[in-house]
Formats: sequence, structure tokens, C-alpha cells
Amino acid sequence: MAENSGLKLSTICYHCGDQVEDSAYILDEHQFCCLGCQTVYQILNENNLASYYKYNTFPGKSQKKQKEDLSYLDEPNIVAKLVDYQDDEIAIITFYVPAIHCSSCIWLLENLYKLNPGVKSSQVDFMKKQASITFNKQEVSLRELVSLLHNIGYDPKITLQDVVKEGKKFNQNKLIAKITVAGFCFGNSMMISFPEYFGMADFEKQYANFFGYMNLAFGLPVLLYSASDYFKSAWISLKQKRLNLDVPLALGIFVLFFRSAFEIISQTGAGFMDTLCSLVFFILIGKWVQQRTYYHISFERDYRSYFPVAVTVLEEEMDKPTQIADLKVGDRILVRNNEIIPADAILLKGHASVDFSFVTGESKPVEKVLGEVVYAGGRQMGEAIELEVVKAVSQSYLTKLWNNDSFKDYEKKFDTFIGYISKYFTIGLLLVAFTACAYWLLGGNADKAWSAFTAVLIIACPCALALSSPFTLSAALSIFDKNKLYIKNTSAIEQMAAIDTVIFDKTGTISSPNVSSMYFEGSLSSMDKSLLLSLCRNSNHPLSREIIKWIGEAQHLTLEDYQEQVGKGQSAKYQDYTIKIGSATFVETAKVDLEGSVVYVKVNDAVKGYFTLEQSWRPGLADVINSLKSKTYDLHLISGDNERRADALKVIFPQGSKLLFNQTPSDKLNKIAQWQEQGKHVCMLGDGLNDAGALRKADLGIAVSDDINNFSPGCDAILDGDAFDKLPKFFSFSKDAVKVIKMSFMISLMYNAIGLSFAVQGTMSPLFAAILMPISTVTIISFTSLMTRWYAKRRNLI
Repeated sequence: MAENSGLKLSTICYHCGDQVEDSAYILDEHQFCCLGCQTVYQILNENNLASYYKYNTFPGKSQKKQKEDLSYLDEPNIVAKLVDYQDDEIAIITFYVPAIHCSSCIWLLENLYKLNPGVKSSQVDFMKKQASITFNKQEVSLRELVSLLHNIGYDPKITLQDVVKEGKKFNQNKLIAKITVAGFCFGNSMMISFPEYFGMADFEKQYANFFGYMNLAFGLPVLLYSASDYFKSAWISLKQKRLNLDVPLALGIFVLFFRSAFEIISQTGAGFMDTLCSLVFFILIGKWVQQRTYYHISFERDYRSYFPVAVTVLEEEMDKPTQIADLKVGDRILVRNNEIIPADAILLKGHASVDFSFVTGESKPVEKVLGEVVYAGGRQMGEAIELEVVKAVSQSYLTKLWNNDSFKDYEKKFDTFIGYISKYFTIGLLLVAFTACAYWLLGGNADKAWSAFTAVLIIACPCALALSSPFTLSAALSIFDKNKLYIKNTSAIEQMAAIDTVIFDKTGTISSPNVSSMYFEGSLSSMDKSLLLSLCRNSNHPLSREIIKWIGEAQHLTLEDYQEQVGKGQSAKYQDYTIKIGSATFVETAKVDLEGSVVYVKVNDAVKGYFTLEQSWRPGLADVINSLKSKTYDLHLISGDNERRADALKVIFPQGSKLLFNQTPSDKLNKIAQWQEQGKHVCMLGDGLNDAGALRKADLGIAVSDDINNFSPGCDAILDGDAFDKLPKFFSFSKDAVKVIKMSFMISLMYNAIGLSFAVQGTMSPLFAAILMPISTVTIISFTSLMTRWYAKRRNLI
């Protein structure tokens, strides 16, 4: 129990930082503004979570606000509308939590399982102020979960209007406010500094001190408000014993302000306040661009349907492939074996065995009965099922799955250029600053030592590094998207530039499923055709789709015991019939020595014949291979198909290329691992069906798509089949983008070399800094934007 105490303690609440009234609550010698704040402290302390208060001062939110009634969360219908996913045990929900504001918030919310064992895991997205929580419904209800969040001061914003999507709306109001403040102060500070730079008349000199104090007044909000995020980031980085790019930025900003304030107050100089304001203004613009880029990756695609993913909508006349973005509530859809369920839907027909590992992490298939809701993000394992869409497609949810790095099971750590440079930049900067300071101190000139030390930190502030990457990669990402290559994140562009080995799958990757000829040798009755059509209808394999086209009109039958063995074949039963299609080994028959893909058909114990498929190569395949060969890439082929067209491929692929056939999915994965062990940086191009493991294992996995539902969260990019011929240009342009970043860094070094030559002498004037720093910043912004577009134009991508 807290008690009123006569002890003279802090007048600030230990939890939230609010002012404490006379009737204070005291616990463990800490003072709280209200019973709510004290209760949160008590809960955290009793659960060994007091470290929450070590990460930040006053990290909590005030608990004086009256808590809302949560009884509505006991209603199953309301719960069903709020959760992302639920089964008999597990439920997943994403909350928008406005109170998230610092590293302590992240730490506490990701340790919720310590407060309630019913919480299995929780992940926080700081930028979007979201917490995704997985909990056991048997151990904790949604109402209890929300109550727990209320009790620790993190009230989620709950409405029945897709709160998460509302929270995802691109809100940069705070950042724009900081840019506005910095821009206002920059403009006014620069204006009143002109007389100082260009020589004051006697009249103006009377106001020199007044102008100086005005500059100081403009610098304060820039330091304390506009630049505050850089100080927070630098502090967190130092506590974690690592150096990110914000450390030298924060150091430069602080020294810039401190020296300027010293000169103005001591009346020994004009200071550098206009330079400070301009620096913060430009790096905040860079941050704004970076966040725009992030938004573009994660959310714009929800509305522009960037994912080339379609689903089969069942209509009275015919089955129609439809873009997911065009899917409506009430549409009846067909989901085949190994396809992703794109929207929450009710099971109408078929046996649903759904793998929700993308959602829950559990790979065990969940059985669903007719009339039950099947949640988006699950993958059907078995026969084709028919569903009716009951919830508007939240493609953002599939985007979330794609962006989640945990689905890249073999994620390799890739050091970006900026990440690599930032490790050494701060060390080098401090080394130069201390060396210059020591030189002048040993020479007995303390004034110049101070001037040189601060000038080096001011002039070498890494604004170019902070700006070059977001501006360049933002422009590059937009150009890739316009050319139908949809890249997962900006670091994947740099990964692409580092690739030296390209591995191709064959069927559906270098061969076009849209241009092929199907032949059948044998005899099929009308019943056989109905059985064959009904069986192939369950699979999304390219050969199954070709067989369906060949059969045309036939009766749809309801099959039982459907099975598909990846890379081998399919089987099912209908009344007294057992039908199998696939390889000779799968249907247990003698292999026919023919060129082309051979698919055997067996009904009961009789082999009815076999299909042969002559697929055409993608347009421009030979040019793509020759272009990549000329750029010294190692090129190989790994195919699950037979060697039917090995001679033709040997002509297309360069000498020394390995052409591997009859490879299982695990063979592909293991072969990529071997190349990586040899120090190769491997890119795998597959169709996303049989190549999921290989795409995840590769340094860069690109799924090639031709308007089919082959969504694969494990890949790094999706390439529209129509843009396959642009592949060499994409690789070249990724190298160009990295080259632009490196060139902008060299320009920055040139500016720094000029500036440091004056800075180490302790003779840098405010005018020099005011001119050099904005010019270098504007140069970098202009250079990166213009050069990226110039390279794109040079590659005929715009």
C-alpha cells in the first residue's frame, strides 16, 4: 500500500513524469502521481520487469484517465472481427497502441509473456506503433489481454473499422512538424546572418548582439525538438555498445549548438546557428524520404495491387482468374493445393487441411469443416476447396507476411554499404578531432585546440551518408516497380548488386507456361476426362493447368483422398475409381523414352496414356543468358524436370554452366548451399511452387510469376513473367544504384577534405560553414536523384 509521506521526494512521478500533487503515492521510495501509475510500477516490479525504468527516464504514460468498459470483448462476433487469426487454441491480434514512444515500450510489450503465461509471443513495430500478439485463448481471453495492456498503461485503440489499417495510414505529421520548425528557423536564421557574413554597416553593428541572441533563440527549438530523435537514437545505440550513423550526427549537432551558444553568449563570434538549422532541416527531409520509401514498400502495394497474385473466382459460365485486389465479399473462389488463401472465407466445398505456419509458426495442418471460417494467410494442403469470401481482402496482411523476416528461414546477414561505413566513420571522425586538438594543445594554443576540435565535428557531420542511401534507393525502388520487379526491401537492392551466381529453374521460369503445346498419346473416355479434369483442378502446377486447357469442357467430380507429391504427381479416388497422374515412377509404369515433359495417366490399374508438353522458352531467353554471361555471372540450371531438352539448353547456356535435371526440392536447396560455401553470392529464380526452400536459402530469391497464386513469403522479390527479358538490366541497375551511393560518399569526402583542411587549423569561419554544408547537402540530394534516373534511362528502364 502506498502511504502519504512527509519525506521530501521528487515532485515528478517516477512512472510517467507528470507533476505530483500534495497527496502523493509512495512505494519503494518512489513517488507517483496517482494510484494507476503506482499500480503499474507494482505489477512490473512483482514480475521482475523493473528494467523497464532503466531504458528511459519516465517511460510510462499517465494512468489518471478512467479506464473504459471492456465487456464488449466477451462477444464472440466482435472478437472474430478484431483478430487476424484464431483456431481452437491460438489467436493472433494486431493492436494499434498510441502510447508506444520509446525503447522501454518495445521492451515491455515484447515481454508480455512474463506478465501472463497465456501470451505466447508479441512483436512491436515501433514506426507504426503496432503490437502483434499471439495468445492462447484457453489461458487468457481477449478481454483479459486488453485489460492487461490497460493495467500497464498501453491502452490499445480498438474500433471495428480495421484499426490496424487506419493506424497504417501514412502519418508523418510529427516529422513534418519537425521539418517545419527546422525550416522556419533555418530561413530566419540565415536571413539575420547575412549582415554578419557580408560586412555590417555601423548601424547594423549596433544590433550584432541582438541578432546573435535571435539566432540562439532559433537554434534552441531545432536542437530540443527537431533534432531530438537523433539524440535518442544515438543514446540507444551507445547503450547497446554499437555505433550507428546517428552517433556522429548527434555529436555534430550538439557541438555545433554548444560552440555557437558559447560564441554568442561570450560575444566572441557569430556562431553557426544558421548552419545548425540547415543541417537538421536537410537530414530531416532525408528521413522523410526514407519513411516515404518504407511506406511505399509496405503499404502502397495494398492499393496498387503490386503483387502479381491472382485467385480463381468461380462463375456460372467459367472459372475466371481475378486479381486479389478485385476480390469482393460474396465471391466464390477456388483454392488449389499449395495455394495461399487470400481472404477470410467460409468453406463451402472440399476437405480443407490448412497450413497456417506463415501465420502462427506451427506447421501442423489444421482441419476445417464445411461452414467454418478459414483465415487469410493459410496454405491449402490437399485437394482444391471452394470458399466464399466473407471479409474484404486485406492485402496488407499478405504484405505483412512477406515483409516478416522470420519467413526467410535461412536469412543471411548482409551488411549494406552505409551500415559498413557507419561503423568506421565515427571512429575516424573522433580520431581526426582529437588529433587536431592534441596538436594545438602541444603547441600551447588552447584557443585553437578548442576551435579545431569543434570545427572538425561540425564540418565532418555525415549528412551526405544519411541522405544518399534513402534518396537513391527510393528512386531505384520506384523504377523497379514500374518495370514489374517487386522487391521486398531496399537492402535487397544492395544484395542484388552483390550477386555473382544466377541459378534458374526450368518449368515456369525460363519456359513460358503461356506458350506451349500439349499432346496426348492414348485413349480417354468421357469419364476419364472428367476424372482427369477434377484431379488437375486441385493443383496449381503449370502442367496441371495445361492439361485442363487441353481437356476443355468436362464434368466436375467431387474427389476423395486427394494427394500431391511435389515434383512427382497427384492421386485421388472417386467412387470405385482410383486415378493417378505424374511421372512413370509415381504411376508405376514403364518409362517412355521421349523428348519433352511426359505425364502419365492411370485409372484404376490401367495406364490410359501419357501427355507430352512442348513448352516454348520465354521470349528473349538466349539474349538474357548471353547478356548475363557477358557480365561475368556464373549461370546454372537446376530443374526437377527430365533431360529432354538438355541439348537445346547447352546451346543457350555458356560452357562451364551446370545443367542439373531430375532434382528434388531438397536437392536444389543443398546445391545452393554448396555454392554458398564456395563463397558465391547466389540468386535463385524459380516459380515459387517447388522452389520455396531454394528461394529462401539463396542470397536473393526471385519468384517468377505468370498471373498465378504462387505467393511466397520466403522470396526477396517477385518478377512478373512479362518482364523476364529485362533481368540483365535489373542486375546492372542494382549495381548502378550502389555505385551512386558510393559516388555520393566520395563527393561527401571531397567536401569534408576541403572543410577539414580549414577546420584542423582552427580557422573555420561561420560563413564558410554556412556556405559549405548546405551546398554539400543540396549537391548530394541532387546528385543521387538525378544520377539514379540517368542510369535508369541509360538501361532503358524509364
